[in-house]
Amino acid sequence: MLKQDILENQARSIYLGIGSNLGNRKAYIEKAKSKLIQENINILKSSSYYESLSWPNPKNPKFLNIVVSVSTSLKPLKLLEKCKNIEINLGRKKTYKNSPRVCDVDILDYKKLQTISEIFLPHPRMHNRNFVLLPLFEINKHWRHPVTNRHIKSLVLSLPNKDITSIKQF
Repeated sequence: MLKQDILENQARSIYLGIGSNLGNRKAYIEKAKSKLIQENINILKSSSYYESLSWPNPKNPKFLNIVVSVSTSLKPLKLLEKCKNIEINLGRKKTYKNSPRVCDVDILDYKKLQTISEIFLPHPRMHNRNFVLLPLFEINKHWRHPVTNRHIKSLVLSLPNKDITSIKQF
């Protein structure tokens, strides 16, 4: 029964992706985690750091990324607002899409919710991104995609070989 309770709680978890590819990347990620905690967003589990090429332009600085499991009483839109405010507070500037940035905080999965109106849940491209799937797999080997119901291991294995080998733990 205890194992089932753990799996059910993991199934209803909230996962955030945090990344940086400018300045002291690790420090920016740690500051983002601190600011989440200050906003009463509890970090339950944090992955290792993963370094990957910048996408879509690999000539931009490399990204450092983590995935965290969090708990909060905030609804998805309010959580998104807090995440965007943390990015701005840490110095993120509004520039062109996929430009280098000091901090990026994305909601990957909010308790398996599926929405496409004001906020896209789960994150619409997470299942194609090594810098999301590998750290998520590290912290929850039982996670399933809310839309496709595909197991995290299946998603990781579906990545092209070059995507898996181009990422490394930092």
